[in-house]
Amino acid sequence: MNGKGVTLLAGGFVALAISGCKDREETARQELRESGYDLTPEAFFRAAESDDLTALGKLLENGIAVDTRNDAGDTALHVAAAAGMRKSADFLLDHHLAVDVRGADERTPLMAAVLQGTPAMVRYLLSQKADPLLKDAKGYRPLMLAVSEDRADMVAELAACDRKDLDVALLVASLEGKAAVIDELTKYGASIYARMDDGRTPLMLAAQNGNIEAVEMLLEIGANRFSMDDEGRIAADVAREAGHLELAMRLAEEPAEDEFGLEEPADLGAEMLAQVIGSADEKPEDAGGDSGAPSSRPAPGRDQVAAGTAQGEPAPPPSLDGAVLEVPAAAASSSGAEVAGAMEPPVAGDVSSPVVMRAFRQKELPLRVETVKEQVATIRMSGGGIEEVEEGAVIPGTPLKVLRVERRMRSSKDSNGG
Repeated sequence: MNGKGVTLLAGGFVALAISGCKDREETARQELRESGYDLTPEAFFRAAESDDLTALGKLLENGIAVDTRNDAGDTALHVAAAAGMRKSADFLLDHHLAVDVRGADERTPLMAAVLQGTPAMVRYLLSQKADPLLKDAKGYRPLMLAVSEDRADMVAELAACDRKDLDVALLVASLEGKAAVIDELTKYGASIYARMDDGRTPLMLAAQNGNIEAVEMLLEIGANRFSMDDEGRIAADVAREAGHLELAMRLAEEPAEDEFGLEEPADLGAEMLAQVIGSADEKPEDAGGDSGAPSSRPAPGRDQVAAGTAQGEPAPPPSLDGAVLEVPAAAASSSGAEVAGAMEPPVAGDVSSPVVMRAFRQKELPLRVETVKEQVATIRMSGGGIEEVEEGAVIPGTPLKVLRVERRMRSSKDSNGG
């Protein structure tokens, strides 16, 4: 009899517990319905996209997992990043969703922000230790995604984080005619002297595709019309061969007196130092608001949910026009002839804080030293002509004189590793 009494008491307790759970769940559903939501994963994504923290909290409390994915494979953090919803992103990170969680096409929330979000969201995610060097399934990092989408505003946020890709990004932007992106990349150190493996420069790529706006931008920031590729072609030749005759005529105009110049490295260094000191003396501009300010939350830990993280690095993006995008970094053996002539120092741009890197450049000459033998230099002129010039002689057709001929080692982006 006592046993039956105990059994009845236990059964009554279980029934009350189940009833209580159902009541709470129904109450939660009712509160969500009043707020315009259902207890569904779709509602979770909609709340994240709307910065509705109250709804996000109730949905999590009632069984929706923080790493729930939509049909595309993205998490709510991807959705919040793309929509520029800082509060939602902060909430999800506080609930241990990894800042670099992978989604559709192996893209991270930072990549989603680059493609569809705002610069403020990109700054915020970077402040939360998002990795700007991860690649998506196609091998693209955030910077290259910004270039491909013509997002100059995003390039400005990412360029300082991915400096080794700047020159490749400039070649791609030039090929695709993205003038505003070219403008931003060169401010952060992308070199107008970068080359593809066949010697083509950014200016040649823009000219080859008839991208007039990109051509004008590159010329404005100092690209040399007379740099030659491995076949001795200049930008005008490349444009002419591609059928862009009017552009070819523009690029083949006679050089202005100040279009070429030589500057001693010491003089260039002194100019750069003066610019840096002047920039440091200026009051930095207010970044504006706290949209990119780091939060007090500690760096991501081991308890984060990171389902979908790539297990290996994807293959690199395909090459352009069958040529691998490479910018030589190591020193290469070369022959050289020291040339002197009318020297017009480059005019630095209007530099403010931070320092604009493209203000510091040396101008190229419309010629290239091919070989050196004793005191004779074989020089290829722009347009394909070749001259043999002895030490002390004037180079035919120019006001330039060969001061001396020698062999030496140098490291230069313009040497193309030759």
